[in-house]
Amino acid sequence: MLEFITKPWPWYVAGPLIGLTVPALLLIGNKSFGISSSLRHVCAACIPAKIPFFQYDWKKEVWNLFFVLGVLVGGIIATQLLANPEPIVIHPDLAADMAKYNITDTSHIVPSDLFSWPALATPRGIIMMVVGGFMVGFGTRYAGGCTSGHAIMGISTLQWPSLVATCCFMIGGFIMTHLILPYILAL
Repeated sequence: MLEFITKPWPWYVAGPLIGLTVPALLLIGNKSFGISSSLRHVCAACIPAKIPFFQYDWKKEVWNLFFVLGVLVGGIIATQLLANPEPIVIHPDLAADMAKYNITDTSHIVPSDLFSWPALATPRGIIMMVVGGFMVGFGTRYAGGCTSGHAIMGISTLQWPSLVATCCFMIGGFIMTHLILPYILAL
């Protein structure tokens, strides 16, 4: 059983499990799935200021905070107790492409050449982590939700804005990957 948990699950197991969260949340309590709204709930609970955006009954959404806490605790458990001891295997063509940009450490899930404290002190690190993080946060607020909220919950409940947002997420991802990222990695 432990071996089954430590290996990546096939799409035909993980996909339906993720997909079934939508009807489960709707049937259990008419709740919407999404992660980004949890930051608003935390701010509404912790910031005593009279900011109109945070003036709502956040206690009705406390289940979302427990969900996000469960994601955090699950991630910690997975990395500490269920980590796959085998080295990360990437395609040789990808390794060659990454080496062109001085990304050679592929021993972790994310390359430490890109995502580490020393990497943060470089122009490439600042653009990718600080500017990228700001853009993700701004984009989430501007789009009215995150990829999980729009792509999983919104599309499954046939919401037109979620379909448009998901298409824009995909187009933006393709543009970033193929047109912008090579310039950032070359820094």
